[in-house]
Amino acid sequence: MTYLLSSPRGPLGLVLTRTGGIPLQRQICDQLRAAALRGRLQPGQQLPSSRELAAALGVARNTVADALAQLAMEGFLEIRQGRRPVVMALRGLEGDGVPPEDTSSATPPASPPRPSRWASALEASDWPFRVEPSTAPLAPGMADAREFPHELWARCLRAGARRADTLAAADLNRQPLRQALLAHLLRERGVRAGAHQLFFTPSAQAALDICARLVLDRGDVAWMESPGYGGARAALRNAGATLRGVEVDAEGIAPAARHWHAPGGPPKAIFVTPSHQYPTGVLMSAARRQALLDLAARAGAAILEDDYDSEFHYDGRPVAALQGLDADGRVFYVGTFAKAMTSDIRAGYAIVPESFAAPFALAQRQAGQIVAPSLQAGLAIFIERGHFSAHIRRMNRVYRERRDCLAALLRRRLGGRLEVETPPGGMQLLATFTGGQDDVAVMRRLAAAGVSCRPLSRHYVGTPARHGLFLGFAAWREKEMAVAVDRLAAALQA
Repeated sequence: MTYLLSSPRGPLGLVLTRTGGIPLQRQICDQLRAAALRGRLQPGQQLPSSRELAAALGVARNTVADALAQLAMEGFLEIRQGRRPVVMALRGLEGDGVPPEDTSSATPPASPPRPSRWASALEASDWPFRVEPSTAPLAPGMADAREFPHELWARCLRAGARRADTLAAADLNRQPLRQALLAHLLRERGVRAGAHQLFFTPSAQAALDICARLVLDRGDVAWMESPGYGGARAALRNAGATLRGVEVDAEGIAPAARHWHAPGGPPKAIFVTPSHQYPTGVLMSAARRQALLDLAARAGAAILEDDYDSEFHYDGRPVAALQGLDADGRVFYVGTFAKAMTSDIRAGYAIVPESFAAPFALAQRQAGQIVAPSLQAGLAIFIERGHFSAHIRRMNRVYRERRDCLAALLRRRLGGRLEVETPPGGMQLLATFTGGQDDVAVMRRLAAAGVSCRPLSRHYVGTPARHGLFLGFAAWREKEMAVAVDRLAAALQA
């Protein structure tokens, strides 16, 4: 067989450049590979020897030899001692050789993979909100990183990195953190569980997503609060649920007979935020909690409890978690470290019923929703040494003052335009419009002015009953809140 030594572009059509930082060996390898794939080099065709090709290209022989050896390893060339390299026939998907050629007169152009229905629906989702400047005042759900004991946390992380090396590598959910966090949740939230029921994930959203998939089949009915948490709406829909919004009153979620008898029948899962309802801030009463457990028992439904903002309670003693009242093994309890500590600490957790511990462990591993061992070890030490509880106690005092400050600023500047609801706890408050303003339009004007908020109307499942703004106070100091409220007043006048 003959071989091609020259062309208008160079030997074998190769064009090398010594600028741009790409090694010459890689350029030769990439261009010859592309020529074989596109048919410019035919099976059985001989190439120049490495010496001849190196001389023609003006490069070292070893550079060419290494490129040819790489192509031989990939199956593009056959190299034998004393013979020139020979182009190999590419193996197709069936048998030897390339896939069968299209015998039609015109080969249709290649098309990229088509997105699934789920992927196509992501763009239409309204969670997370895309226009909010999430690090600007008055962004809700943010802890104040300026008040966090970073030096103490750094020491715990360093100690955790050393401790992590001594623990079993196969243990995705480290026992020291399980035991430390369970002791804290038992004392502060009344949670009841064994260590094997507690799992750590990169976020509360990741934990919620796994829980929803474990209890829902496609087409099952799921209830959630309306207005409610957009992340829960996304998790339930991703699990294939048919979503039903249930109104919220002064005592929390308020199911009625019409919800029970709606198309699809009773729910298979119910999502709630009983500690501080998101976004209204309502605290679910003890009577409503028991009624919800009874309803779920009649329906055979799981309850997904997001203990949102539960660490921060300012008026009276906090009510125990719903999970602690569960006698039937139907409550999935979800929480996060990001609110109590800082948003940079991306770690959430879930406490699941006994019968779901093994399935959750498998789902966690298969989905790869794993928290780094060193971070788990650092968190365990932070809790064991009392830093976690001390920080929460301190921030309860700080955040209560900021809640009262923001509420006073809003009432003083915008009392005729906004009705401010002061929550008993949490990190944000709700201000509803007394007129007919469009909260999404106001949110966009505020975003342009460097103020962050979330519109109440976007939190409803179905038609919004009210319009207003969800405003954070935890991460912002008095002067920052005052400037933001001035900009809010200007946006409402506009």
